Order: sequence, then structure tokens, then C-alpha cells
Amino acid sequence: MRPPLDSPESPEKAASIAGPPCLDSSTDHTTAARDQVYRDFRDALGSFATGVTVLTALAADGGPIGVTISSFNSVSLQPPLILWSLACDSPRLAAFRNARYYAVNVLAADQEWVSDSFANREDNHFNNVRVRKGLADVPLIEGCVAWFECSNEARYPGGDHLIFLGRVQRFARGEVAEPLVFHAGRYRQLRPESG
Repeated sequence: MRPPLDSPESPEKAASIAGPPCLDSSTDHTTAARDQVYRDFRDALGSFATGVTVLTALAADGGPIGVTISSFNSVSLQPPLILWSLACDSPRLAAFRNARYYAVNVLAADQEWVSDSFANREDNHFNNVRVRKGLADVPLIEGCVAWFECSNEARYPGGDHLIFLGRVQRFARGEVAEPLVFHAGRYRQLRPESG
């Protein structure tokens, strides 16, 4: 079992997420140790099963944009707030940062292909994806488990990601009951209820 990343007792403290403060970062050993800690951290995070969402918005030119995100959480019921994060090196970061509104589309179990499409860095995400217009014409993906239409309330730096806080303006649940689940680097299905 790996100790907490910020634990002083951790043998990997010098190669923790914050970086190796007392070791020469130019050595291959240090880089390899740090990279191993990053991989182990990512794998440990993968132990937490999440739903899969596609965030959609309109770019400055009015064209639709979207990206697959599993870092989606509720924050508050009053007011209704959610959060999600996007990598700072994402080619869609500026568009989402500047968007006035965006939508969280919670994918259904049969929408793996939608997740895969929006996860790539190409620009053809909306090919063969059925959408309808939501708040401020932001695209809503048909066939989802739920939708949250949000105003872009605030953004906060979060390491190599930007954290978005959204104020939910409208929401709806779909007719599909089973969500798409991601765990340990793979899509999963919920086990049917017994009895």
C-alpha cells in the first residue's frame, strides 16, 4: 500500500506530486521515480468508479464544442452548483473558459461510442450524434441519463487542470436508467439488481 502523497513518512516524498525538491531532476532515476508516482497516483484514482459525461458549449464562432469528462461532481443544492475540470493543455480550454453557458450530458450505458468520439482531439465530435438545442442554443446530446444546463459561474486553477464551477439553470432526467460507468481504465456496466 502506498502512503499518502503528502505524508512525511512516504519513501517517495522526494518524487511526490509536487515534484522532487531535494533531488537533481535532471537524472533519469529521479524522472523515472516521479513518473512512477504519477502513474501509481492515476491508477489509484482509477479505483474510484465514476460516471461519464460530455460537456458541450458553443465556441466564440458559434460552432458546437464538446469534451468527455469524468471529473464531474455536485457541490451545492442551494444554490444548485456543480464542478468539473479540464486539462490546461486541452485545445478546448479557452472556448469553455469563455463560454457563457455549457451543458453536462450524463452518458447512458449504450453511449460508449459518444464518449470515445468526444475524448479524441479531432474536431468531428458531433458527426452522427443526435442533439437538440438547450439553453442559449448549447447542444444537448439525445439519449442521455441526465442533463445539467449551467452558467459559467467561476473558474479556479487546480494544478494541471482548470476547475469550473457551474450554476445549474435547468436540468432533466432522461428515460434511460443505466449510466455509463468508468473504472480502472475501462467502461463498466452496473450489475442488475438481484431479487
